Amino acid sequence: MDNEKIGKIIDIQRYTVHDGPGIRTGVFLKGCPLRCLWCHSPESQALEDEIAWFEIKCIGLANCGRCLQVCPTGALTKGPKIFSKFEKKEIQVIDFNRNKCNKCGLCTQVCPSKALYLTGKDISVDEIMEIIEKDRLFYRCSNGGVTVSGGEPMVQYKFVKELLKECKSRRLHVCLDTSGYAKWEHYKEVLEFVDLFLYDLKHMDTLQSKRLIGEPNELILENACNLAKAGAAMQIRIPIIPGYNDSEENIRATGQFCSSLGSAVKLVQILPYHRLGSGKYDRLGKKYYLEDLKPPGKEHMNLCKDIIESYGLKVIIG
Repeated sequence: MDNEKIGKIIDIQRYTVHDGPGIRTGVFLKGCPLRCLWCHSPESQALEDEIAWFEIKCIGLANCGRCLQVCPTGALTKGPKIFSKFEKKEIQVIDFNRNKCNKCGLCTQVCPSKALYLTGKDISVDEIMEIIEKDRLFYRCSNGGVTVSGGEPMVQYKFVKELLKECKSRRLHVCLDTSGYAKWEHYKEVLEFVDLFLYDLKHMDTLQSKRLIGEPNELILENACNLAKAGAAMQIRIPIIPGYNDSEENIRATGQFCSSLGSAVKLVQILPYHRLGSGKYDRLGKKYYLEDLKPPGKEHMNLCKDIIESYGLKVIIG
């Protein structure tokens, strides 16, 4: 099978309504060059498979213990005792030494409760299309379609191109959800197969961008301008992170930049910060750095909306 038609995903979500118009199927790919402090999908960052440990789902070593038996490196050993809400009693769970783990995934294959699971899955374009085709009626009735997201999908741009090409050959509406941090040459390869770019803008100051997402913003802004010049339709998405990118100065600079892109920008969507993905960090043995940050209030979100609208842009919240 052609390797360009096989990609690595973290999930396929059906009946989504937040990532483009209408009812959609979202295909979420692994791999991202950015490390946004507020990322709600840490499992999407690494391109390679990672093993997640969801302690609360463990049924206990006395009931199972299969993972200890198959681990070839000694990364899994007997661990502490915890009270299980499912078992209604105290159980002994594993201790997971990630420094010894070779990510073979054998433990995830024998774990009956999926307390240990792989964050990635290899899948072909044909397999994805089988899922997508099941919901064609919903797309037609709602003017929906398919959204390819991540991670940053352009990390796997060759696979993305094949997937988008197949979707367009079947006359499906296609959105590409991107951070803008990829080579322009790669965007040119997929441009003709995308109906709407969902384009993220995190911060207009390049030094702050480097601090908050791990990379400067010049490439991101340059690609946005190139997409606009190429006639692409764009929905700009701006996460509102209190104390990090929600100052009036940055919101005005963002509105001004979006306005400069002209008719390419069909809509600006501002997204309030949330902590829904924070628990995933612990499962992956990673640290979440915004534990104490609270979501922005309704009044502040409306203020951001008013500022951006003052530049002649259509804006929605959420």
